[in-house]
Amino acid sequence: MTGAIWNLLLALAWVILSGDFSGPNLVIGLVFGYFTLVLIEPQVPALKGYPGRIPRILRFMGFFIKELVQANLRVGFDILTPPWHMKPGVIAMPLEARTELEITMVANLISLTPGTLSLDVSDDRKVLYIHAMFLDDEEELRRNIKEMECRALELFR
Repeated sequence: MTGAIWNLLLALAWVILSGDFSGPNLVIGLVFGYFTLVLIEPQVPALKGYPGRIPRILRFMGFFIKELVQANLRVGFDILTPPWHMKPGVIAMPLEARTELEITMVANLISLTPGTLSLDVSDDRKVLYIHAMFLDDEEELRRNIKEMECRALELFR
């Protein structure tokens, strides 16, 4: 978290010193601040691991957007075609997430994807119950959700 704060402060300094208070200039400041932090990371222990986190976030965003578009297209196709293709059902998904933040993040990402909804977490916080609109192939659904969980956990660990 320290790296993100320093990156934001460097970007704000860039905006103030350049005198251009626009969004694109702030983004340029964030990029310059990131590269500055990459250069000084070996000398500052508080920045350890920060430079590697940004590429993981960008990869996750690309992955999630792809999953979101695919799920929207599948739900949209099912709505627009007369015969219903859905086979709704509930599955129990074992979790690798352990902290409250990780479990909440995974559950919310699943709920954000059209066609799936997080219902409940077991009392021991090891199982997440999920309602799926398309439960044609349960193993494929489990693999997709497990991949999303693993990619989300990469951001926190």
